[in-house]
Amino acid sequence: MAPCAVQTENLGKRFGKFEAVKNLNLAVAEGEIFGFLGANGAGKTTAIRMLCGLLLPSSGKGRVAGLDIYKENEKIKQHIGYMSQKFSLYEDLTPAENVEFYGGVYGLSRQALLKKRSELLEELGLTEQAETITQALPLGYKQRLALSCALLHDPQIVFLDEPTGGVDPEARRNFWDLIYHMAQQGKTIFVTTHYMDEAEYCNRVSIMYQGEIIALGTPKELKQKYGKASMQEVFIHLVDR
Repeated sequence: MAPCAVQTENLGKRFGKFEAVKNLNLAVAEGEIFGFLGANGAGKTTAIRMLCGLLLPSSGKGRVAGLDIYKENEKIKQHIGYMSQKFSLYEDLTPAENVEFYGGVYGLSRQALLKKRSELLEELGLTEQAETITQALPLGYKQRLALSCALLHDPQIVFLDEPTGGVDPEARRNFWDLIYHMAQQGKTIFVTTHYMDEAEYCNRVSIMYQGEIIALGTPKELKQKYGKASMQEVFIHLVDR
């Protein structure tokens, strides 16, 4: 098996008496597309924020890119790309200006930034929209832009939190084509979603319910184990049970 890009041991997070994440145990291999599935409120975003070094855990252990999520959480941010659930770029700037701004945040030189900007905008199909005010773009294009900014520093691990939320089926399919392309480049993709059909696109998936992982495996393994034809049916069966 490939080395682990993300590994946790009994990772947990409490907010007062509320236990948002309970005993999270994961081992995500380098180069894997790993689906983190669950309904809204299951604890997915809390878990991903801990792994990205944005939120300190309450218990357990974890390493991302070989770095400890307690002691080296600031270093982790240099090795990962993170696309948050809510669009967080500047609506009053163009895509080109947004990319330039975030390139400066990541410390890219002017020459490297211009080269990367051109490559990413072309790769993500945004070249024609490069000088359009971001606010005027359809949501699908905004999400591509957010992805391009997350990839500026060429991270090997990319965390995508509900990246296809609110877009039409065609935009969702196009976004998954981009995810496959990143995986072919050797990047590890950790993606959260509440769309169960998207589980079929992942190498392995976990299903989270009320802060806990209740199933883990390849889509094929889980469908065979529970005798279901789709991941949607697997999810409904497990949650109802």
